[in-house]
Amino acid sequence: MLSKPGEVLVRVFAVAGLTAATVLTGQGARAGAVREAEAVRKAEAVREAGHGVPAGTGRAADGGERILFRFRDSRITESSGLAVSPTGKDVYYTHNDSSAGPVFFAVGPDGRTRATFTLRGAASRDWEGMAASTDPRTGRGVLWFADIGDNLEGAWPDISVYRVAEPSALSDAVVPAVRYRFRYEDGGHNAEGIMVHPRTGRLSIVTKQFAGAVYQAPKRLRTDRVNVLRKVGSAPIMATDAAYAPDGSSFVIRTYFSATVYRAPGEQIARVTMPELQQAESITYTRDGRYLLTGSEGSRSPVYRVPLPETVLGVAAPEPTSARRQAAPTPTGAAGGPESTPVARVKADEDGAGADTGIPTSAVLLWLAIAAGATGVITLIARRTR
Repeated sequence: MLSKPGEVLVRVFAVAGLTAATVLTGQGARAGAVREAEAVRKAEAVREAGHGVPAGTGRAADGGERILFRFRDSRITESSGLAVSPTGKDVYYTHNDSSAGPVFFAVGPDGRTRATFTLRGAASRDWEGMAASTDPRTGRGVLWFADIGDNLEGAWPDISVYRVAEPSALSDAVVPAVRYRFRYEDGGHNAEGIMVHPRTGRLSIVTKQFAGAVYQAPKRLRTDRVNVLRKVGSAPIMATDAAYAPDGSSFVIRTYFSATVYRAPGEQIARVTMPELQQAESITYTRDGRYLLTGSEGSRSPVYRVPLPETVLGVAAPEPTSARRQAAPTPTGAAGGPESTPVARVKADEDGAGADTGIPTSAVLLWLAIAAGATGVITLIARRTR
């Protein structure tokens, strides 16, 4: 076990490594924030000029992305999860990062909060992501909130995901939630990505590590015991969020620097250029599946809409088997979600993009050098404090 100084140094060197990686990519937080502010300023100027364009709809300089809206609620300072309402029109959900309480917000297309909801009996140790799905039996929307952050990689004996029936009215309320507890089959991990398959209801969690992975939940979730998450594939370095396409044809994993769309774990379709953000924390699909929405932490942070490439839009969703037509879990009882799509390996996208690392090789090498130096210092401290 490390001494207290050793533990502090581990965190210091880790932060230093990530900072160096950010600098090397040329996507520093300050430059991203300046570009975001300029894009929003131009969009709002167009609206005020009387051209009938809503706030936040100006196009960015390149890539085809545009700012959809900017969060206007002063309480939304660390938007860490993002989801589109599966049943309501122009309703977007978000929640803050850790230490903000078990609260989520329903936001309109103008970025203004339309309702605030509190989960009854839930905790918010480190909420890092959310997902939305539809109950196939009732057609009602379902929201999932992931209390899965663990910066010490195993400090918690288990993690939690809360299932909430989508509120039927956009008015402040306290809503009931069902808690599912999980543990990884191979020990603790830090994670920020959660996704739920729209056809099968099966849940997956994506870890945020330099050797990240996709972990799949059991077919049927239990509320009376801890559910075991099993590794089904690798994930890009430092993944901050993930989401399934509305038709289940693909899923996307976001990192601080890019986003990659997959057919299944290990089956990369395409890499998608992302706008520069202060701290990219969230990603989801629009309801028509043609665009990605991505957001950032920070006060009045923007949500961008990014078009998907044709290589992604041309991928058809797999036909569900009879097993995949089983109903999704109900909020009561011990049983949970049904079977997921199988994991197979196919040819990567024709653009020649290899496995996405999320961070350039040069940044990884620098981080490793810093980590090696940290190891030496920690060893020295350990010897002196024995």
